[in-house]
Amino acid sequence: MYEPVIGLEVHVQLKTKTKAFCGCVNEFGAKENTHTCPVCLGLPGSLPVLNALALKSAVKVALAFHCTIAGFTKFDRKNYFYPDLPKNFQISQYDKPLSENGFLDMEEAGQKKRIRIKRIHLEEDAGKLIHPENSPVSLIDFNRAGTPLLEIVSEPDIHSPEEAYQYLTDLKLALQYLDVSDCDMEKGSLRCDANISLRPIGESKLGTKTELKNMNSFKAVKAALEYEIRRQTKLLEDGERIIQETCLWDEKQQETFSMRSKEEAHDYRYFPEPDLPP
Repeated sequence: MYEPVIGLEVHVQLKTKTKAFCGCVNEFGAKENTHTCPVCLGLPGSLPVLNALALKSAVKVALAFHCTIAGFTKFDRKNYFYPDLPKNFQISQYDKPLSENGFLDMEEAGQKKRIRIKRIHLEEDAGKLIHPENSPVSLIDFNRAGTPLLEIVSEPDIHSPEEAYQYLTDLKLALQYLDVSDCDMEKGSLRCDANISLRPIGESKLGTKTELKNMNSFKAVKAALEYEIRRQTKLLEDGERIIQETCLWDEKQQETFSMRSKEEAHDYRYFPEPDLPP
């Protein structure tokens, strides 16, 4: 018998009038590529300036989840190439996040449980790729590039898809109460990635994890975790090895498929953002 070990990474778009590091309007549904400027397009010589409301909203959320606010925090460049990332890096936070060591108390199946929150930090969103049907090309909308994001990272304290569903439900309710985000998953305002591994019951050592992406509802998160538990259990029972990888959830097929081998932090070549003071 195996025990699932699950950690969730939740990305929340903050409800600010302007983007994280520039004065462009932060608004969903506008005509493509109309809310852009040299800063969020990463043009040479442009300089970012931190959105004060985004910082205040991030602190509000961190305090609501009992996190310790850092006395010293900084931004970092997370380097990777993707077509909708115009700078070829994302302004994020690495080793000095805004806040750490919080928790969310919840109740699932009549049992009270505390899920520890490892960190809550600020970063910017990427643009959006659009894939027209029956077309050999993809289109890019940079309106979303630079939107302020909160990343809320849980510890691997979740042990069932039902617990993950309840954690996300309670987290969303708190964020809506704080009025920092509309949390509309259909608009992409709230997105979730899940890390899951299995280990023999009674074992303390973590197993090899897979990361699940592309889940557009809490119901999909629950279904993807249930599928991955079945898949990993069969591999382990057959004596096969779990590969650390990133998997996408196929809503139509109701199964996961491999996207890429999982990157480690050093692959992103993090270094301090030189244009933003600590």
